[in-house]
Amino acid sequence: MKYAFIERERHHHRVNTLCRVIAASKAGFYDWRERRLTCSTPPTARLALDTAARTAHTHGRQTYGPKRLRTALAEAGFKLSLASVKRLRRRLELRCKQIRKYKATTDSKHNHPIAANLLDRQFSQATAPNEVWVADITYIQTGEGWLYLAAVKDLFTCKIVGWAMDRDSHIRTELVSRALFMAVKTQKPQAGLIAHSDRGSQYASAQYRRLLNQFGMVQSMSRKGNCWDNAPMESWFASLKKEEVYLTKYATRAAARAAIFDYVEVFYNNIRRHSKIGNLSPAAFERNWRDAQLPKAA
Repeated sequence: MKYAFIERERHHHRVNTLCRVIAASKAGFYDWRERRLTCSTPPTARLALDTAARTAHTHGRQTYGPKRLRTALAEAGFKLSLASVKRLRRRLELRCKQIRKYKATTDSKHNHPIAANLLDRQFSQATAPNEVWVADITYIQTGEGWLYLAAVKDLFTCKIVGWAMDRDSHIRTELVSRALFMAVKTQKPQAGLIAHSDRGSQYASAQYRRLLNQFGMVQSMSRKGNCWDNAPMESWFASLKKEEVYLTKYATRAAARAAIFDYVEVFYNNIRRHSKIGNLSPAAFERNWRDAQLPKAA
């Protein structure tokens, strides 16, 4: 049988090449292989795999695509190819949540001084935690009105190191200052850290610049009207909105605060896998990095 031949030879040659040489369908081969594996897998083992996949899908708040699900299953003891994970997702009907498109906004109409763009979109230049932070503000709609969120993200670990929420419609400078204070308190960075943001009036204000000087930080800002210059922060806000905010209608600001706290501190920092850091959570990646810096025992 053609498919049996491909299965026997696929460890020595590419499946694409084998299918082309013997005029077989690649999709047909994988369907045949899936049926064969399903029939040969004991019911208890298949149930365990299905349970592990559904658990990982739920644990990931229905946001895991094939690659992140594959990593989660491997940690649970099920080592599958990416193609097998894709077929497993189809069979179990595991789909990511449907979301709306995220749009970012920035108020940069002010007369405050503007800092140079030190990052220039080189977002991978950080080689350790607390070398480069990015920051921004967004807002969340509730039944009581807007709730404003300021956040600070570490470029190396992808961790949200500081955040603050406020109901003030003017988005006062105190909001971004509180987020920065939280980041400094939890991370205790050394002098020289680059603090990057857009050109929003809160980040350009004298109060915020004094704080940066106090902490020995070097300010960096995006170019005018260029959201790509702060893409990592915009990306995080997009994840927050798509995976939490757009899926819920908050009756009160208190409900929104509780949900965002849970998303940041429980899910995103400690559970959600990130492809940039080896499909680990930011907290796990940071922990592994710090462990690796410890002197090895003789």
